[in-house]
Amino acid sequence: MFENLSQRLTQSLKSIGGRGRLTEDNIKDTLREVRMALLEADVALPVVRDFISRVKERAIGAEVNKSLTPGQVFIKIVQQELEHAMGEGNVPLNLSTQPPAVILMAGLQGAGKTTSVGKLARYLREKHKKKVLVVSADVYRPAAIKQLQTLAAEVDVEFFPSSTEQKPVAIAQAAIDYARKKFLDVVLVDTAGRTAIDEVMMTEIQQLHTAVKPIETLFVVDAMTGQDAANTAKAFSEALPLTGVILTKVDGDARGGAALSIRHITGQPIKFLGVGEKNSALEPFHPERVASRILGMGDVLSLIDELETKVDRDKAEKVARKVMKQGKFSLEDFRDQLVQMRDMGGMMGMLDKMPGMGNVSSQVKGQLDDKMTVRMEAIINSMTPKEREHPDVIKGSRKRRIAAGSGTQVQDVNKLLKQFMQMQKMMKKMKGGGMAKMMRGLGGMGGKMPPGMLPKR
Repeated sequence: MFENLSQRLTQSLKSIGGRGRLTEDNIKDTLREVRMALLEADVALPVVRDFISRVKERAIGAEVNKSLTPGQVFIKIVQQELEHAMGEGNVPLNLSTQPPAVILMAGLQGAGKTTSVGKLARYLREKHKKKVLVVSADVYRPAAIKQLQTLAAEVDVEFFPSSTEQKPVAIAQAAIDYARKKFLDVVLVDTAGRTAIDEVMMTEIQQLHTAVKPIETLFVVDAMTGQDAANTAKAFSEALPLTGVILTKVDGDARGGAALSIRHITGQPIKFLGVGEKNSALEPFHPERVASRILGMGDVLSLIDELETKVDRDKAEKVARKVMKQGKFSLEDFRDQLVQMRDMGGMMGMLDKMPGMGNVSSQVKGQLDDKMTVRMEAIINSMTPKEREHPDVIKGSRKRRIAAGSGTQVQDVNKLLKQFMQMQKMMKKMKGGGMAKMMRGLGGMGGKMPPGMLPKR
């Protein structure tokens, strides 16, 4: 997300000149570039106007500290105004009510509403240790009810059955009564979506809201719809007392206009970002971290959060001990590292969060393609346990069998083995604790980028 905006802003902010202070003259061209970058990112025009005028007002006449350049002072102002546009910090869910806390999900069809209910249920169960019940009040799509039932089983929360013959208000009230009797903490109510905003839809969801009195009413919107996302958000915020927004499909949105527009238009905070298809791919929204990513400064805090939650520490420790003792690890260990990296959003997702890597990631995308790691994993999966532990036994006929089993070519198997042997040599040199310490420090990230996978200079 924000790829295009990040590149344009980074380039334009480098051109700030001047010596002792920022003046209208030395920021004029840069402000024009910033305006163009925001418009290209599909940020709503009123938001662009407000943003530029705030930056200009703060920047003109700003004193430049001896230890900073005018460009650095200007970047600091732009970063603070990006944060202001998206909200003044993370706004958590409000669950402080007599249980069960009811959360109503609203939005258009196809925005990822039902998927977001599943993700949010998992988040509340794992992060907040809540007992969660999910229910579908979408009486127009039997598939939506079935989808939610499947998701509930996957994320290990309770599902309240409903059918297309029932009324949405009756469904929601029955679910809340059930949750009260079972002493459950949270009820997530999925609602019907439409392909466009219409009066019938709005009346129905208003009646549902009045009947269940939710403590949170979250608007789910697809980031990839850009300005349309902002317009839809406006319509929903006029019809319902929204308390927050979940922005979905941000992993597929290179522009980022919706994230910068929605807060301004609805007056409500973005509370979560949907960052992938997996039911764990939901992140609390932190404006300061996102602003940092937009300006190419990385997002180390989110990377640390992911390491904390998604890395298997026991496996990392086991591999570290093995490396320290024997100076090597197996293809099985290597595969585990690849799987963990994929769970963290893949190599590109990790690179995007590292400081100064925004531009690098686009240059090396061809060489650090996540499809490559999936291919490597498939090759290792096609090997026998013996082959994974002793790759030196893999000769001609075995290579052909592995290639056929993984849907790859023999040269792909050769390439993987060559990269792995290079890694083994490196491990032997670091035997005695060097590599083990590094792997512990990175929480198991060591070994994810063998020499053969690094981009050629």
